[in-house]
Amino acid sequence: MGATTKRQLPKWSELKPLLRPKPVELNPTRRRLENSLTIADLREVARRRTPRSVFDYTDGAAEGEISLRRARQTYAGLEFRPAILQDVGELDTTTLFLGTPSRLPFAFAPTGFTRMMQHEGERAVARVAERAGIPYALSTMGTTSIEDVAAAAPEARKWFQLYVWNDRAAGEELMRRAAASGYEALVLTVDVPVAGARLRDTRNGFSIPPALTVRTVADATMHPAWWVNLLTTEPLTFASLSHWDGTVGEMIDALFDPTMTMADLEWVRSCWDGPLVIKGIQTVEDARAVVAAGADAVVLSNHGGRQLDRAPVPLRLLPDVRQALGEDAEIMVDTGIMSGADVVAALALGADSAMVGRAYLYGLMAGGEAGVQRVVDILRAEIRRTMALLGVRAVADLGPRHVRLP
Repeated sequence: MGATTKRQLPKWSELKPLLRPKPVELNPTRRRLENSLTIADLREVARRRTPRSVFDYTDGAAEGEISLRRARQTYAGLEFRPAILQDVGELDTTTLFLGTPSRLPFAFAPTGFTRMMQHEGERAVARVAERAGIPYALSTMGTTSIEDVAAAAPEARKWFQLYVWNDRAAGEELMRRAAASGYEALVLTVDVPVAGARLRDTRNGFSIPPALTVRTVADATMHPAWWVNLLTTEPLTFASLSHWDGTVGEMIDALFDPTMTMADLEWVRSCWDGPLVIKGIQTVEDARAVVAAGADAVVLSNHGGRQLDRAPVPLRLLPDVRQALGEDAEIMVDTGIMSGADVVAALALGADSAMVGRAYLYGLMAGGEAGVQRVVDILRAEIRRTMALLGVRAVADLGPRHVRLP
């Protein structure tokens, strides 16, 4: 028989130091955001708080959603290779975007119909970008005008994302407006000759703006705050057209120019004097070609998996493009990024920076501007922690030796 453990009632003086109740947060939005420790947590909050059709428009991808799944699996499956006994007392997360320093190595990617996800929309995203010291790209299909976004965040680094329409005069006018409003760079998206088959949207009967049907009215009872905000704030104003009645796919197929070729980059260059970023590059050959045609930067992207299913995974393409381009152009990467560790992995494999889209939309849907700020805080902390654990003091010191793809 073992010795009997002696027990006694604890004294108050012994219990008191252990009683440290967490202050009760009465604001439900702040409470939800404080309890969200990852982008995946914010995604779950967004899913609960947003009508299904709107959440699925953000969350979904094309056809079987294989492209998006493969991209996220690639990030999840890679292996970091840390170096020990390195001085990481001071960390530098600064990187260059188009030759100008940014405090963090990621930008906010262009996303369409942002005020439909949450009523604060593009203005909120631009204000967070301004505070964080990172670029924000306004989409041609945004729901706040070029001028209103500029006014909301006058000191932000603002880029304008352009789709080329059948009406070239309309595109020229958009570029003129962006230049007049102080937008720094043009992001030309080149992977949407026609709309991808986004089956979640079709099954949900998703339209712009959402139609009041039996299904959406029933959904409104589950998400009353979202509907109240949609119906009691200013009507959706598109960055580049007055209105549209119909599906996103119908809009793309009606407005976008499927005949655009590499030769048309000369037309874009004739209309835009500033830095030119080409988004939607998915092969080494196309990366070389657009840089030769005058692009200052490329974004390796399969449009978040929303266009061609089974498209190349941008992260896997990255080392080959870096080897092909050398230092001739900046390389950005998007699609599948859900954490600061993902950003660090992309930088180590050759990217100059990353772009995030869905991540900040989850934050926006979860808590408006405060939710987008929470995304920046989470990504910043994850980037810094991952760099320190890898034994890396600065973004510029990351390299292929720090990560191995499966």
